[in-house]
Amino acid sequence: MNLPPPRPDAGPLRRMCWIFPDRESTRATGVWHAMFWDLYAEVAEDLGMSWTRHSPDAVSVDLTQRGRPRVWVDDALVTPEDTLFITALYSLPYQSMDIFNQYALSAVLQQAGFYLPFPPETSLIGNDKLATLLHLGGSPVPPIPTVRIGTGRDVSRHLYEVALGNMTYPAIVKPAGWCGGGGINLARSVGDIRGLASLAQGGDTTLVVQPYLGDGTVDYRVYVIGGRAHTVLKRTPQPGSAVANASHGGILEFAPVPDELAEATAYFAERLPIPFFCVDFLHDGQRFWFSELEPDGVIPGVPGDPDRTVQRDVVRARFTAYRDAHAKHLADATGGTPLFPSPTETR
Repeated sequence: MNLPPPRPDAGPLRRMCWIFPDRESTRATGVWHAMFWDLYAEVAEDLGMSWTRHSPDAVSVDLTQRGRPRVWVDDALVTPEDTLFITALYSLPYQSMDIFNQYALSAVLQQAGFYLPFPPETSLIGNDKLATLLHLGGSPVPPIPTVRIGTGRDVSRHLYEVALGNMTYPAIVKPAGWCGGGGINLARSVGDIRGLASLAQGGDTTLVVQPYLGDGTVDYRVYVIGGRAHTVLKRTPQPGSAVANASHGGILEFAPVPDELAEATAYFAERLPIPFFCVDFLHDGQRFWFSELEPDGVIPGVPGDPDRTVQRDVVRARFTAYRDAHAKHLADATGGTPLFPSPTETR
């Protein structure tokens, strides 16, 4: 790995290795590079670090000497002092065969002493929408009512319908663990849910069912950095669409953080003591609803930020928070005696 020149105020952290299944299509890879991957690498270099993507199989570990694990990324030796691993789980259909390897590698790296901004247990909570709502059920902003149903071999028996007694229609039906707006459908009756569940059976995809809040429902993604609400990505759906994601034609803009959501952030930060995550809220025209957690939410370029000033600011704040959390991790590992000053103390 080619590393940028070291900076005197940057501490020992030199590499941020993003573990991501290497299964994107050529077309998708080009989009992600232009939208945020290249900018992530640029901002990291400005901070005296590197940001690189690696599949789980790029990491090798040698434990032939008791208590002295050695870790390589490809053929580069890395250490807990100079490297952190970004290990948020990805579980889209074409990545499903990588799920166990992602979890297992996260556990190995954690046990080997590396700092993980997303420890394995955080991915467990963040990757299942109902697990998220249960873990964060005390949210000052009420969680959207949700039913979780499995779609295994007995789906044709409709046994899951016992859990749908309190559901109202129309309802949103979507995978419990995907991202990017994939798989979201509108169901107007239990019959529609039966059809969607039978399709989901083909991939053994667990579903969640939630009341539809109505046309024009706006999605507010709050970027929480260092325990505080930093910026909002406001996503407005096209007329007649139930999905506000950019991949479905949603209109994206950065916006100030509403006071109600800024006040709620303290609760989320207490329950999720990690340096960066995103919380999605839905606004139905009258009130906010807590929707879901995105541990590794995308920071995209948007039309209203043509110079990428806001996008770059959010990414820089995120990576700086990683660097500071890594410094604290090393200090804690040495009994509270810092090996070096925190970068924020030297600026």
